[in-house]
Amino acid sequence: MGLYFYYKRIRVVRQAPIPKQAPIIFLSNHQNALVDALLIATTSTRFTYFLTRASVFKHPIVAKLLSSVQMLPVFRVRDGWQTIKNNHNTFDHCVALLGQNKTVSLFPEGNHNIKRTVRPLSKGFTRIVLDTLKAHPTLELKLVPVGLNYREGTRFPDAVTLMYGKAIEVRELLKTETNDQKASMLLKQNVQEALKTLTTHIAPEHYETHLEHLHEQQADFFYPEHLNASLASGGVTYTGPTYKRSFGMLRGVFKRLLIFNLWLPFLVWRYKVLPKIKEVEFIATFRFALAITLVPLWLLLVACIVGAVFGWAFGAWYLGASLALALVYVKM
Repeated sequence: MGLYFYYKRIRVVRQAPIPKQAPIIFLSNHQNALVDALLIATTSTRFTYFLTRASVFKHPIVAKLLSSVQMLPVFRVRDGWQTIKNNHNTFDHCVALLGQNKTVSLFPEGNHNIKRTVRPLSKGFTRIVLDTLKAHPTLELKLVPVGLNYREGTRFPDAVTLMYGKAIEVRELLKTETNDQKASMLLKQNVQEALKTLTTHIAPEHYETHLEHLHEQQADFFYPEHLNASLASGGVTYTGPTYKRSFGMLRGVFKRLLIFNLWLPFLVWRYKVLPKIKEVEFIATFRFALAITLVPLWLLLVACIVGAVFGWAFGAWYLGASLALALVYVKM
């Protein structure tokens, strides 16, 4: 419900049905911190365990919260070489889950970046795959690549397309490969190539030039299939759907009404939270966190005050009108 009120539109494209019972590893590009995981969790049709960078588990309360929603810590070199050994437990847990036909999700790029390009993949996911096959030789393990495509990324409201690719049959892919290192390279190559077709991939060597051309032509990043077709032809001429913010004056009126109604959450966001965000990839995550916590509490508080002073019918009317105002602004 929170995502429905936050995004103008969430478009889900599945190139093939997602198996209901088979063990699956969802592998996605990573642009928008925790929001990426929330979108996959709510659209994948499978209950999934997420591998999450271990640094966010440092606070005991946060660690308990994340663990309660089946998030598993994964350590990186930047966390310290001595911590890498802690990944053994997490990887073993993933192998056990997959052996029970469950689902694991992770972001193989190893970090997040708002740029519209698929970055080199780390080998962590390949170790989980190979360890799973060794522990369960007959398991029909599948890899499902996922492309996340934000129209504007850090803006609000935004729109996003999730493209689920065709499942990669691991045993079929590796049936003639017995060397772990070569198998790992083959897995990374196949997943990376799949991701490049599911999300807008602008080659790093032409990134600024091609991005500028696409912006000049008002290309709509909501439709990666059209953008990649343009990029494949050189990125000069774009013939797909275009996007330009509509309802300019009317949108401005609704925005001011919304800020007036949510003045306290807005001030907290603008002057307390936003200045402390060091990476733009966390903007949507923290804004969404406020939207589903502080905003509902504020609306309930004001509704109770209105109800106590003018009657509960007026309180209910205020609450309903506030939700309608927010929804109209987000969807227009």
